[in-house]
Amino acid sequence: MTMWDYPDDVGSDQDFVGYDVEATDGSIGKIDEASNTAGDAYVVVDTGFWIFGKKRMIPAGVVQRVDTEDSKVYVSMTKDQIKSAPDFDEQHRDERTEYDTYYESYGR
Repeated sequence: MTMWDYPDDVGSDQDFVGYDVEATDGSIGKIDEASNTAGDAYVVVDTGFWIFGKKRMIPAGVVQRVDTEDSKVYVSMTKDQIKSAPDFDEQHRDERTEYDTYYESYGR
């Protein structure tokens, strides 16, 4: 398993688009896009007004749990850690060097 895989106890076959994202210190935004591809799984979080609508790609490996009743995804990062992550660039989503470098300390 890599940081780009969901933990075994998280339902990776679900569609998380529209779910709220809860950092360790509170809500950070909503999932705008998600991938469940093995070895390439992630969520894209629209951080809304917190940092002027920036989007961040978060590897699936930092997802701690999912609450399907409340439509929430809990991650093992703080809001500041997410805000400091590289901007999501839709045109270069497959170029992971910058993401890998930033997230290697947060993955499993």
